[in-house]
Amino acid sequence: MLNTPVSRIIIDIETIGRDFDSLDEISREYLLKYAESEDDIRAAKEGLGFSPLTGEIVAIGMLNPETGNGAVYFQSPEVLHEPLKEDGIEFIADTEPGILRRFWEAVKHYDQVITFNGRGFDAPFLILRSAIHKIRPTKELMPNRYHLSHTDLLDLLTFYGAVRRKFSLHMWCMALGIKSPKEDGVTGYEVNNLFKQGQYLTIARYCVGDLHATKELFEYWNSYVRFSANS
Repeated sequence: MLNTPVSRIIIDIETIGRDFDSLDEISREYLLKYAESEDDIRAAKEGLGFSPLTGEIVAIGMLNPETGNGAVYFQSPEVLHEPLKEDGIEFIADTEPGILRRFWEAVKHYDQVITFNGRGFDAPFLILRSAIHKIRPTKELMPNRYHLSHTDLLDLLTFYGAVRRKFSLHMWCMALGIKSPKEDGVTGYEVNNLFKQGQYLTIARYCVGDLHATKELFEYWNSYVRFSANS
């Protein structure tokens, strides 16, 4: 009996936080409830992009690890009238609801989703931001934790919590000799300011770097960490 090939897609998102002062008074008080110092207040305000209730998605990247082709759907008030494609990656500008709809239309065609910390961040964020915009998911991104239809590399590399210390994608890349997108001078902490500066394509290209790093990390795990009785 022949095995049916599994179609895979790597996904990654970039997010920003809302303007703290745009939140209602009760929400602001709640977020600062345990802030005891200026550093605590700054951390609370800068952390708004980590929750779908106080943040939004500004880029969704998708990369086919077999073909090297993919797309980044990113927020931009300036719609690209001419298609932009770089090294097999298509860049498509839209609103947040627009990029979410494009994502759900594309992801439903794949059997396996591959992420780094996707169960802890990307998938819940995608699902809940979609719910806020009344967009229904087309694929189950949060199946049973051990079901590899969503392969979260952070889960696999920490052996589902057996290794308590978790490290960032950058640190895994550095340890395993993989090029990290952070080496190019942009980190996730800068996305908020880049968006305010109108550097939408810079954010989208940074997202592509994360996709390629995740691809190489998946290949490394598959070659040297995953146990196979046939190896």
